[in-house]
Amino acid sequence: MAGWNADTAAGPLGAGTVTLVEGSSFCISLPNGDIHSEHPHGLFVQDTRILSRWSLTINGQPLEPLATETKAPYRALFAGRVTRSDGYADSPLIVERLREVSSGIQEEVTVRNYSPEPAECLISLKIEADFADLFEVKEARIQRRWDETRQPCGATLSIRAVWQDISKGMVVRAPGADITPEYLNYDVAIPPHGHWSTVLTVVPSIELANPAHPFVHPEGDGLSPQDRRRQEWVAKIPMLRMGNRSIERTLRRSYDDLGALRIEDPNHPDRVVVAAGAPWFMTLFGRDSLWASQMALPVDPSLALGTLQTLADLQGTVVDPMSEEEPGKILHEVRFDVSSGLALGGKSAYYGSVDATPLFVDVLGAVSRWGFAKDTIAALLPHADRALKWIRDYGDKDRDGFVEYERLNPRGLINQGWKDSWDGINFADGRLAEPPIALCEVQAYVYAAYLARAWMAYDAGDAALADELTDRAAQLKKRFNEQFWIPERGYYAIALDGRKRQVDACASNMGHCLWLGLIDEDKVPQVAERLMSPEMFSGWGVRTLASDMGAYNPASYHNGSVWPHDNAIIVAGLLRYGFVAEAQLISTALLEAAEYSDGRLPELFCGFSRDQFAAPVPYPTACSPQAWAATTPIHLVTSLMRYDAHVSRGGLWMDPVLPESYGDLHITNAPMAGGRITIDIAKSVPSVHGLPEGMVFHRGHRPWFTELVEQASRRRKA
Repeated sequence: MAGWNADTAAGPLGAGTVTLVEGSSFCISLPNGDIHSEHPHGLFVQDTRILSRWSLTINGQPLEPLATETKAPYRALFAGRVTRSDGYADSPLIVERLREVSSGIQEEVTVRNYSPEPAECLISLKIEADFADLFEVKEARIQRRWDETRQPCGATLSIRAVWQDISKGMVVRAPGADITPEYLNYDVAIPPHGHWSTVLTVVPSIELANPAHPFVHPEGDGLSPQDRRRQEWVAKIPMLRMGNRSIERTLRRSYDDLGALRIEDPNHPDRVVVAAGAPWFMTLFGRDSLWASQMALPVDPSLALGTLQTLADLQGTVVDPMSEEEPGKILHEVRFDVSSGLALGGKSAYYGSVDATPLFVDVLGAVSRWGFAKDTIAALLPHADRALKWIRDYGDKDRDGFVEYERLNPRGLINQGWKDSWDGINFADGRLAEPPIALCEVQAYVYAAYLARAWMAYDAGDAALADELTDRAAQLKKRFNEQFWIPERGYYAIALDGRKRQVDACASNMGHCLWLGLIDEDKVPQVAERLMSPEMFSGWGVRTLASDMGAYNPASYHNGSVWPHDNAIIVAGLLRYGFVAEAQLISTALLEAAEYSDGRLPELFCGFSRDQFAAPVPYPTACSPQAWAATTPIHLVTSLMRYDAHVSRGGLWMDPVLPESYGDLHITNAPMAGGRITIDIAKSVPSVHGLPEGMVFHRGHRPWFTELVEQASRRRKA
């Protein structure tokens, strides 16, 4: 997911850091709750760090962390104790910090005195606000120096800053504090076995889409706006019970994280999209948001629709080499605020993604099956057609039938598929591939886009368009299997390079081709065998790169690590062709890996063998929570349920192959064709209750677009 070149990788956050997220805001702190500006920590709102230091001392002593408990993705309780200057280990002063994030933070600080004597305490909070751009913080390259003014006034401290013609500000509210330009001070006497507490808030002093006081409990019921938003989310998504309580916990954590990663389209507040992930990607990404929302279709189909609609509004219209915008192209990422000139391409929207455009059409095809109004889908079809035109006119500049990428300026991404680190695409001997590069999985996305649009055209009676796209898909499949297959090795090349040579590394990318049906069926067993080989399968998941490749490094970002979303796609591909045991093995390994991180799968983890390390080894800069990692457990379980719908054809399909260790599954409130259904699976036998009128349950797999298009084509010819 992360976009960078050789010199712009994110630095590690540090051990034990705590990340809280809500919408596009997030807060990263030390395990004692402090924020220190020398780390890539802070409170970030709309891609700006509005709080760079927030450190609490009592009588000049910092807090020793005891425990942190995340109550919700946006709320955490920190417990610490005051260290003693006289060297004694135990301290009678315990500090609790209950923090909540929205378009700012609210923190309730409570100091408890467990001594039989009163405690005189000077409680101080040091405050700094550097208003650094997210990219400056992520890359530890803060160069701008703002002209800053600090103004204490009553119970508030206002900090304002100007750089060139840009102004920003923030306000701290601290009732009862003695406020100086740099500190909030409380001089208190805490009685024996008593406590003292106060509530602090920090909010930007700029106009935001969020309310000015995002922590007010308007109904007097103790629920903040964030709590209410979460309640509304929980009410609209499925509720589940599972025999395996560990997997159930992981799925519930996925629901929570996905809910916290929802952000509103600023131009359409009623439209919700999926942010890519915390900490550095709390914004709309083309590829990430499309994949995550597609994997979440059984939970909330409206997320995918909102993502498509927002991406359609931002679809490319002109040729701009700096932002890499082109007519019909779907963007890579959006960044907020005027300082986003530091972002990729130097503009708020950057289009350097080769796969977001075909994925847009793929996801529209998937969304069209979930029962939205015909005019809603029809409004997106012109955007799908513009995306297909981009594939023809810009994606395949050399007219060889494959879609390639090559960045258009030195500030863009070197690699523009999902493995977009600078060294992510390489030969078996470790040499880097030279552009223009045609990735194997991108051809699968294009193939699926042709078929999805062809089916929608057949469905609408546009046989000419459908026939044209069906022919394009068939030609692409034929060329792909001729030019990407390496028969002597039994796997597909990860790419073709600029000289049309096979980039012959054995990589996980071919698993995407498996799911989308681009691979010739006679080659599927060899692909499955290679994906499950000891070189590829670590015991926790399939590695991004086989361990016998020249560039393999288990602690790299894309050259040997394990990515949960990548594995979820591979699982779906294996199931498509009946490799049930292999799909179950990968799914179970990933769900077991989640147990080592409190039920939350990170963006990725290292590719060390399970025989070598008994627990998955964390990757130092992995995003967590991250959208397509959060939706991975959902996708794994629904794939093993073989659960899917095609509302216009009046069908719900399911044919479960859940491992026995998962136990029975009970789901209520599952969205289906404008209604809500209940699903029970006991010993792999499914039953469905509450199907809307006109919907029929089928035991088996939903017909693939390849099958539907073939059937429609045969009917036409007949």
